[in-house]
Amino acid sequence: MKQLLLIRHAKSSWEAPLRDFDRPLTSRGIQDAHLVSSNIINQIPKSYLLWSSAAKRASETAMIFAQNIGFPLDSIIFKQELYTFDEQQLEQIIKSCPDEFDHLIVFGHNEAITNFVNSFGNIFVDNVATAGFVNIIFDQHSWKLIQNGVTKKVVFPRDLN
Repeated sequence: MKQLLLIRHAKSSWEAPLRDFDRPLTSRGIQDAHLVSSNIINQIPKSYLLWSSAAKRASETAMIFAQNIGFPLDSIIFKQELYTFDEQQLEQIIKSCPDEFDHLIVFGHNEAITNFVNSFGNIFVDNVATAGFVNIIFDQHSWKLIQNGVTKKVVFPRDLN
């Protein structure tokens, strides 16, 4: 069995004249990341890998979640290739996870996350909101073979306010 926890980065700012990659979280994004991470602690397995897009908004979201779930910040693996909006590239990255790890947490971007959730989970999600959390369980024993997962939990900030 494999467990995948997907988290879309929290709300980010378009105000500063920055490259997309360098956009930081807004104050609402920071609040939403704290809100969701505090409410999904019971969904977090005992051991796991934590991967994040290297983009500023995703890495800031990952650090907030890590702090709130008690994961060491220096153990977050920042992956340049997770800065993708394409679900096929996201799928390839997830399927590259070493099989000795049964639990993977990934922080990334839309459209990739919503499309992946709808391709691999069994509950249709119109749009994974910013700071949105989706927990999918797969019956396969190899990440390379994952398919037809069961969506166990979907949490968006608006569900918690």
